[in-house]
Amino acid sequence: MTSVKGVSVAMAAAGAIAFVVLAAVLVPWHPYPGGALHPPAADTVFSPAQIHQASAYSHAARWLGRSSLLVSIAVACLLGFSGFGRAVTARLRGPWWLRTVVLVLLVTVIGRLVTLPFSIALQHQERRYGLSEQSWAAYLSDVAIGTGLAVVATSIAVLALLAVMRRWRRAWPAIAGAVLAVLVLLGSFVYPVLVEPLFNNFHSLPEGSLRTQVMRLAAQEGVRLDDVLVADASRRTTQLNAYVTGFGSTRRVVLYDNLIDGLPRGEVLSVVAHELGHAKHDDVLSGTLLGVAAAFCGVGVLGFLLGPLTRRRYGEAGAHSAELVPLLLALFALASALALPVQSTISRQIETRADVVALTTTHDKDSFVALQTRLAISALADPTPPTWSQFVFGSHPTALQRIALAERVLGSGGGTSR
Repeated sequence: MTSVKGVSVAMAAAGAIAFVVLAAVLVPWHPYPGGALHPPAADTVFSPAQIHQASAYSHAARWLGRSSLLVSIAVACLLGFSGFGRAVTARLRGPWWLRTVVLVLLVTVIGRLVTLPFSIALQHQERRYGLSEQSWAAYLSDVAIGTGLAVVATSIAVLALLAVMRRWRRAWPAIAGAVLAVLVLLGSFVYPVLVEPLFNNFHSLPEGSLRTQVMRLAAQEGVRLDDVLVADASRRTTQLNAYVTGFGSTRRVVLYDNLIDGLPRGEVLSVVAHELGHAKHDDVLSGTLLGVAAAFCGVGVLGFLLGPLTRRRYGEAGAHSAELVPLLLALFALASALALPVQSTISRQIETRADVVALTTTHDKDSFVALQTRLAISALADPTPPTWSQFVFGSHPTALQRIALAERVLGSGGGTSR
């Protein structure tokens, strides 16, 4: 009979191969012609005061964010690789699933509490630099909602994993991989409908010239667009943003209200064309499929590691019980941190392709460059972040790289606002 180790190795290999193949097919590794971009010097785009302010804020934000991440991983490992799970479970009563949820709740809340000082300090910085319009009460409400959502989502995933492990002792990695893949797909599909309304209110972009132009852009890019939504983000932030979320019948293009109200029309259309570029290439679905492959690989690696870890710490009796929850969450935290460079690299390539689509659709280099400059200033984005930071955490190209991209795609002639 096939062992758990054998199934796990096969799962990890299959997931890794699927991820590489999907990444090769779906990710635009060469989204623009020519070789490497040559960004302009920061002082040719931004004023000395803007560079100083962005550098000061970004330095503080980086320090707080990286410290929070390291502390969260350290605490997760402390709880996961110690006797915490066994000690807490020994005091709990009730069925295994209830003890599992309680442990997920405890680990998640502890992790949130130890990182809350960093989060509060970052919120203070955002208020200090005028990036946040959110009251402290609203901020704490968002923290509570986010923590609750994390508990629910994590509980569903862990319960599914443990249920499969308890039912199929040898073949559980293969079955758990399939179950978690379904959960990843389902989560991406329902997220826009169930989660996003908890943080923002949405309304359709009103009839008028802007909506007409947006629909015309969608037709140019071959994107079927039933609606464009506007989020009331200005009550929370001064930063400008737009995004595409969901896929299939839940796919939506969302614009921040302050983006529509505060930008010239050409820049708004440049944002819309970028987001439609994501929709054109089904980037949300591509990311979801990559997540499915990563889940298969991760479950395989988990099955390979779990045997020795559980035998050494919990014994065979604890190998499929709620005691395992802190260890599972610790391994997930480590895996998530290790995956950051891969996620960021893929994201930057996809964002670059969406920029190319925006430029070739609008033929408006002036608005694109003005937009990237404005977005960087409004977010106090560091124009020249450290290379290591951009590699590990940078989900988008820098503003200077995007300006160089506009030069590469449209040339010095460029275009003008419509």
